[in-house]
Amino acid sequence: MPFVKLVKNKAYFKRFQVKYRRRREGKTDYYARKRLVVQAKNKYNSPKYRLVVRFTNTDVICQIVYAKIQGDFVLASAYSHELPRYGVKVGLTNYSAAYCTGLLVARRVLTKLGLADKYQGVEEADGTISLVEELEDAPRPFKAFLDVGLKRTTTGSRVFAALKGASDGGIFIPHSENRFPGYDAESKSLDSEVLRSYLYGGHVAEYMSYLAEEDEDKYKRQFAKYLEAGLNEDNVEEMYEAAHQKIREDPTFKPTEKKKPAQGEKTKRYHKVKLNLKQRRNKVEQKKAAFARSQQ
Repeated sequence: MPFVKLVKNKAYFKRFQVKYRRRREGKTDYYARKRLVVQAKNKYNSPKYRLVVRFTNTDVICQIVYAKIQGDFVLASAYSHELPRYGVKVGLTNYSAAYCTGLLVARRVLTKLGLADKYQGVEEADGTISLVEELEDAPRPFKAFLDVGLKRTTTGSRVFAALKGASDGGIFIPHSENRFPGYDAESKSLDSEVLRSYLYGGHVAEYMSYLAEEDEDKYKRQFAKYLEAGLNEDNVEEMYEAAHQKIREDPTFKPTEKKKPAQGEKTKRYHKVKLNLKQRRNKVEQKKAAFARSQQ
């Protein structure tokens, strides 16, 4: 039999593609998702909840999600762009803002389920690690597992700031202390003061004071929004303390009011209006006439 060269065309490679599109695109870790979603068969359709934490360039997203055959369903969600309502108007993607967003989604979901009064969590964050314990004369605490997606789980990652906020908010999330700032791998102990400083924006205040001394022009340029809001290295911590208190007082979601145009007011249109047949033919005639004039 003569030698036949194998032509590796599109049809050849297509049969060897990775099966799931979201895995090919690097959007979903299916190995982790299976373990976060699959429920024991003796649980009788009780859902397994996940604390989904995602980051964009301008926002922190925290959601309580559970899976069904049809797909994922969101029980409650919180976004860092809601924090200006609680007094945090700048730095909406830093470590402290991620903590506030996790705290907000925890208080929101517990209020929705009627467990907010029974499980208060840690009312004043002091940087220590404590899991929510079950009460004797009350329902068990709401349990969720952290879903980090494709983000690297390095020590000091903002994912764990959202986890800490949700845990302090009253949700039982199994975790340890070895991924928070202030953890020493050699002594295997956590410095709670370092973690507390991060939760209240201490690292931001420290950099502000450093930059003000070293380069005042860069300080004014980099922290322009902070200075415009009347913030400096002395009152950043007070802002976050007040925000934690306000979140606990009223965690409910309030949609933004969309302004409607006044009666008779014309609204701006950013897309072209579709022309009818007569208008299209007229447009062609105008182009012909313009071309004829240019030739003369």
